[in-house]
Amino acid sequence: MKRGKVYLVGAGPGDPKLLTLYGLECIQKADVIAYDRLVNPKLLEYAKPEAELMYCGKSPGKHHLIQEEIHTLLVEKSMEGKIVTRLKGGDPCVFGRAGEEAEVLREHGIEYEMVPGVTAGIAAPAYAGIPVTHRNHASSFAIVTGHGSESKGKDYLNWPALARGIDTIAFYMGVSNLDYICKQLITNGRSAKTPVAIIEWGTTEKQRTLTGNLETIEDKVKADKISNPAMVLVGDVVHLREKIKWYETIKEAESVPR
Repeated sequence: MKRGKVYLVGAGPGDPKLLTLYGLECIQKADVIAYDRLVNPKLLEYAKPEAELMYCGKSPGKHHLIQEEIHTLLVEKSMEGKIVTRLKGGDPCVFGRAGEEAEVLREHGIEYEMVPGVTAGIAAPAYAGIPVTHRNHASSFAIVTGHGSESKGKDYLNWPALARGIDTIAFYMGVSNLDYICKQLITNGRSAKTPVAIIEWGTTEKQRTLTGNLETIEDKVKADKISNPAMVLVGDVVHLREKIKWYETIKEAESVPR
């Protein structure tokens, strides 16, 4: 039997309109779609009626399928001669483990493609009216995992470099670790008054944006009960939100009776 093919596809950050054209093609032609928790369910409506939809989502502390099981799924389904689309939130190569999955597929001689997607670290701030770079405010930008902490033995970050060498920092899934992130940045040389934005469910109808600084943001997050999925954005560009925020303006206009 001829082997199938696997597409490792970025579904974008939440707004279904931010899916790429090639990503849409991969959904439409797939025999099997293995999708993650943060994939907008509306995207699955583009699948063939007979396509097999398999949920592979992971939420904090709850893994529906562990990564090794996902590897096995991709290999077995493609070995059956099927076209498999592995659909991941954001970009598959930004904390999406596409590299690990590609290694396994290569080991088994299975053809695959990586299909980039719009990553939340850029898209969520943009929908909040915050460009991650700006000629007058930021010429460098870093994407960082927000999970690791020293107490868990998983902090591999170069905090001095982040604190003093990067203008804008986007921490993915960092809300639950916010106190540690803020303290590390301040301890390693970032001003405690550095602006911070928290963007919950960015680019979706549930989007909420909260701003403060490294000293105040944790208390604000607790008061407003912000939770993951949320992006933590640190840098002077956060100041621009008050001038150029647009998404809330559109939503407010749409909600006004005519």
